[in-house]
Amino acid sequence: MSSLDTTTWEYPDVCRHYFGSFGQWSSLLFSLVSLIGAMIVYWVLMSNFLFNTGKFIFNFIHHINDTDTILSTNNSNPVICPSAGSGGHPDNSSMIFYANDTGAQQFEKWWNKSRTVPFYLVGLLLPLLNFKSPSFFSKFNILGTVSVLYLIFLVTFKAVRLEFHLEFHWFIPTEFFVPEIRFQFPQLTGVLTLAFFIHNCIITLLKNNKKQENNVRDLCIAYMLVTLTYLYIGVLVFASFPSPPLSKDCIEQNFLDNFPSSDTLSFIARIFLLFQMMTVYPLLGYLARVQLLGHIFGDIYPSIFHVLILNLIIVGAGVIMACFYPNIGGIIRYSGAACGLAFVFIYPSLIYIISLHQEERLTWPKLVFHVFIIILGVANLIVQFFM
Repeated sequence: MSSLDTTTWEYPDVCRHYFGSFGQWSSLLFSLVSLIGAMIVYWVLMSNFLFNTGKFIFNFIHHINDTDTILSTNNSNPVICPSAGSGGHPDNSSMIFYANDTGAQQFEKWWNKSRTVPFYLVGLLLPLLNFKSPSFFSKFNILGTVSVLYLIFLVTFKAVRLEFHLEFHWFIPTEFFVPEIRFQFPQLTGVLTLAFFIHNCIITLLKNNKKQENNVRDLCIAYMLVTLTYLYIGVLVFASFPSPPLSKDCIEQNFLDNFPSSDTLSFIARIFLLFQMMTVYPLLGYLARVQLLGHIFGDIYPSIFHVLILNLIIVGAGVIMACFYPNIGGIIRYSGAACGLAFVFIYPSLIYIISLHQEERLTWPKLVFHVFIIILGVANLIVQFFM
């Protein structure tokens, strides 16, 4: 490919070069799976943050303490276990208030995590998705940095107050602790696959950089910072979760759900994350539009009708999942394992094998190694359905 100008190529273009139209359209399909999967997760999280924000305000005004009706720690830093008694499944219902409180009943009727709040977001976000250029939203990316810094502060502060609660049991679970090694570990590989690939979409946005020669450096720094942030927050949340009296299994997929809605610091975090996601969500929609409409029509904005239809499909998928399957971990790992099968395991390995074969540098050890990588990707996808 050294004789070709590939400076403006997306990954589907690379797949088209090696595999023809099948490679182009199949890679486009898997890329859309990852993007739309991420947008669905965003919708579920935004519904959660918006719901808990409204709930905080209502509880504050009416002096309602929601920790009285749920399993929690009894100290000055309350931590709750929303999944207690629900079989460990994510909660997509609202907390039941007091049966004789008409105001609370009306609030719960019109402010419900799974029946109303996901629809309220449509009026906020659908118009934003129809903007022609993402430059307006990219100006608000500083909110992402502020949100991450605040999350780091929040997790550090909570860890200092709660202290570490750790016991090491390598294979056998106990009442309050989980083993270090469990057969559910493929769930993590599915999640990490999407986390690894979705950040690759930033390459599309990097095309607008003035100094293109710095793109590789900037992307490497971004990956490093994201990895360190994931590790820092994940390790501290797990280590400081108060076990006993609560089990480590009580840690929610969205760890902010382990703090009561009356927690002021968590309320601020939800506000930050809600506004950040409301600015990033249209950027993801723009990337989906670039990939799908750009490849089909040769124009990323063929008409408002085409763009509106695409956005209605994406938003509809988000609303449906937020209402009926608000399991962000499940959504991430299924879509991550599916798109990762193509973009992380199969296509890179096949392209590398083909390029080495064309240069007559392919050896049996390299061939066997990359075939093994492909087998790992297939196994990673299949095992998700047995977790």
